[in-house]
Amino acid sequence: MRRALCTLLLLTAGCWSAPTQLAPRSGGPVGLPHQGVLTGGKSLPLEGKGFVRFRKDGIHWGHPNLVDAITTAAATVQRARPGGAPLVVADISAETGGKIPRHRSHRTGRDADLLFYVVTPDGRSVENPGFLHFGADGLAPVKPKSRTFVRIDVERTWLLVASLSKDDTAGVQWLFVARWLKAMLLEHAYARGEDADTIYRAMKLLHQPSDSFSHDDHIHVRVACSPSDAVGGCRGGGIYWPWMQAPSIEPPLNDRQLLSALLSPATESR
Repeated sequence: MRRALCTLLLLTAGCWSAPTQLAPRSGGPVGLPHQGVLTGGKSLPLEGKGFVRFRKDGIHWGHPNLVDAITTAAATVQRARPGGAPLVVADISAETGGKIPRHRSHRTGRDADLLFYVVTPDGRSVENPGFLHFGADGLAPVKPKSRTFVRIDVERTWLLVASLSKDDTAGVQWLFVARWLKAMLLEHAYARGEDADTIYRAMKLLHQPSDSFSHDDHIHVRVACSPSDAVGGCRGGGIYWPWMQAPSIEPPLNDRQLLSALLSPATESR
C-alpha cells in the first residue's frame, strides 16, 4: 500500500521537488520524530568548548537550533564550573535523517541524547563512560555487577538543564529523564534558590516518558517545530509551553514532504 501511494505521488506530482505556496522553501525537519527525514541539518563537531561526541560515526546531525543549544549549554557549564569533565553528546540524527541504529525516533534532527555529568564517590569530575543506569541514590555501577561506582554530578547537570530550559531560540519541548532524577535535579535547584522561572520551565520540560524506557541513563532532548519549521513540513508538534511560539496552523504536507515522510518507516518513539 505504501509503495503504491509513493508511486502515485510521483506520477501525479509533476515537478514534485518544486516549492509550493504552503512550502516555499525546503529545509529543516520533515515529518514526525519517529517517521521523517532531515534537510538542512547542522553537524556537531567531534569536540568543542565543554563537550565531546560519544561516537565518531555519522549520527551527529541535527536541527541547527538544537545543535547550537547543545554547544551553548556545554560552554555555559564549563564557564560556570571550569576544570570539570566535558559533556558527552551521544546520538542526534543522520545527515539526511531517517531511521538510525539503536533508536526509534531521532529521525528529523529534533532529538539528541546527552549523557549525565558524573563524579567519583569522592567528588572528582570524570568523563561519563556511557549510558550508565542511575538509581534513586544517584549512583551507577561503571559496569554490570561492578563494585566501582560513579555519582551523577547534580550541580553541573542542573546547569545544563537550566541552560537548555532558558534557550528560547532552540524551543526545547522535552527533556526526557527518569522521574527520580528529575526530583533530584529540582530539589537541588530549590535548595540553591535558583530563578523561579527557570525552575518552572525545567519542572515542565523534565519528564519520564510513558511509552519507552525510563531514561535513567541519559537526557533525551527534543525541540519543537517552530512556525517556519511547520511550514517546511515539520510535524508532531505536541505540547507548546506558554513561553514558546507555536505554529498557528500546520499546513498539509506537499507531495515532496509526504513522499519523504512515507519513505521513512514508522515505529514507536524512543
